[in-house]
Amino acid sequence: MDNVTATAACDDTCAGTEADITGVKAKLVDDTSASELADLFKALGDPTRVKIIHALLQSELCVHDLTQVLEMGQSAVSHQLRLLRNMRIVKRRKVGKTVFYSLDDDHVEQLFVLTLQHLRHE
Repeated sequence: MDNVTATAACDDTCAGTEADITGVKAKLVDDTSASELADLFKALGDPTRVKIIHALLQSELCVHDLTQVLEMGQSAVSHQLRLLRNMRIVKRRKVGKTVFYSLDDDHVEQLFVLTLQHLRHE
């Protein structure tokens, strides 16, 4: 009920917040960045992709290894890897005919680890 009261009280401009609003608006993320960030979180919104990222957090793996870890078919794993690669979440490295996957950079690892810690309340 307090939130309803607070919302009703804020229908009019609050005294002393005009400068704060202007500052926040000036620093607000632009539309392109907001869209890209939303797309990144959508990519992380699939349990299979989360498992792939977690597996790659532990070790660089080929598609065959990932199919074994995830107990999934190769086409399904390859499809998810393609999506993750397009989002620059994972990268690939070819050795002969074998393609190895790893996390694209430390930022992906940090984002994943921090989110997992947040969920586990660590």
